Amino acid sequence: MLDLNEVLSKAARMKMSRVMKQKAKQIAKKKAISLKRKASPEKLKLRSVKKAREILMKKILKDKSKSDLSIAGRETLEKKLASKKAVIAKIAKKLLPKVKKAETERLAKLRGKDE
Repeated sequence: MLDLNEVLSKAARMKMSRVMKQKAKQIAKKKAISLKRKASPEKLKLRSVKKAREILMKKILKDKSKSDLSIAGRETLEKKLASKKAVIAKIAKKLLPKVKKAETERLAKLRGKDE
């Protein structure tokens, strides 16, 4: 499985793109099923780490978008983020209660629709 902090080369990105296109329907089905269930603590922790990475990414990029960067630019961005693992972990820990609250609200809204 892909590590969030792993830096991908151009070839690896292309290979991953092909694999994801092949598995798109299977992933969509599993996602639809999992959206109806409460996320596990590990998933919530992963979400908070992703949010922390996004916060740092915005700080590093300032006004630019990640999609505007070249592949080499994305690689250097990933390397910068990889060097800030401790900061990401600290921010993620602070974000965890917000992520948990958002998950309970999401489920309440979802279950409210069913009735």
